[in-house]
Amino acid sequence: MEIPFPASWDETKIRLVLRAVFDAAIRSADPAAVLPSHLPEKPTGRCVVVGAGKASAAMAAALDEAWSDVDLSGVVVTRYGHAVPAGRIEIIEAAHPVPDENSLSAANRILECVQGLTANDLVIALLSGGGSALMVAPAGRMTLEDKKLVNKALLASGATIAEMNTVRKHLSRIKGGRLAQAASPARVVSLLISDVPGDDPSEIASGPTVPDSTSLAEVQEIIARYQIELPEAARAVLESGEETPNLGESPDDVRLIASPKLALEAAAEEAAAWGLPSLILGDALEGEARDVGTVMAGIARSIRLHAYPIAPPAVLLSGGETTVTIGKGNAGKGGRNTEFLLSLALGLRGCDGVYALAGDTDGIDGVEDAAGAIVTPDTLARLREAQIDPRGCLMGHDSFSAFSAIGDLVVTGPTLTNVNDIRAILIL
Repeated sequence: MEIPFPASWDETKIRLVLRAVFDAAIRSADPAAVLPSHLPEKPTGRCVVVGAGKASAAMAAALDEAWSDVDLSGVVVTRYGHAVPAGRIEIIEAAHPVPDENSLSAANRILECVQGLTANDLVIALLSGGGSALMVAPAGRMTLEDKKLVNKALLASGATIAEMNTVRKHLSRIKGGRLAQAASPARVVSLLISDVPGDDPSEIASGPTVPDSTSLAEVQEIIARYQIELPEAARAVLESGEETPNLGESPDDVRLIASPKLALEAAAEEAAAWGLPSLILGDALEGEARDVGTVMAGIARSIRLHAYPIAPPAVLLSGGETTVTIGKGNAGKGGRNTEFLLSLALGLRGCDGVYALAGDTDGIDGVEDAAGAIVTPDTLARLREAQIDPRGCLMGHDSFSAFSAIGDLVVTGPTLTNVNDIRAILIL
């Protein structure tokens, strides 16, 4: 028997709760709040700060403030629109997800910063999601244009973030542990905000300061499996046979300061404050966004109709990074979160009492100016009233346009952090 809908929970309150849960996840990864407690012992020599990622500028600002009595300098690169003043640490802005000239310039500046250091010096690397595109140093005879072509091919291939980073590391002079090699003999401490499933430090920003366990053979297998077309100069680099620094070849001090798991726990605490129990399904969910949406719709319907695997009212929480495979056809506007939500809405088929919010914690889903969107029981009806075919939008990867038309995008602006996607499904 279907469970009665609680009359006290009107849609205004539901939207407020979903947004509060999402915002709590973002706050848990605020660099100003979490970075100072993870700092190492202050050095006797110089302190050089380098970094890359959507959160790197905010991390640099927190470090500059926390160590006002330390002689430090350095440079970090972040996405356009994500810069904040960081005192003695220079901030460079560059493009994401496809690199530009600033991405190349930033990588060269960072490599220059760590030259000529001694064992008494300390390098602090501030790394977060997005660093792979923001900091590029093409290997061999590759040009920036070659790097752009590789990134575009990877993004459209359907490969997971781990697989994309495996390829990127082997085509770089700075990723896959090579930045740490360049800084030797200085001590390197890496402060990481994770946006990758499983929090593997070698995957965050493609692991510039940690040894790499992947191999050229794996790269070739990934390229073959996804039929990725590489520029000739990139193929030449892979054929040269040079591996990235392997495990055990260099010491590393890696400190995870924020992660999807901690963000989900913060989201669950916020839900509990509203009197809602939560079921965390995991922080590392992957797969095609539309497929994950279909699966989540089935779980939500089971809860609503049968109170299984948890009794309503309740919130289903999950994190990780899904995939949108564009292929070779044309695509509309959208990212993995809005595509997930459009698929979820189709799977729910207007089920009463089920609402959802999914968004990227950096504030940008894909390349559009929204973090994600909200689904309500009447989402499909409102789309059709607006003469929008929801299934056609899903097939054409045009989910952003669909939610924009009905006013259900979630817009946060740059959050200056990034612990990947947070999905919250509220079942009443």
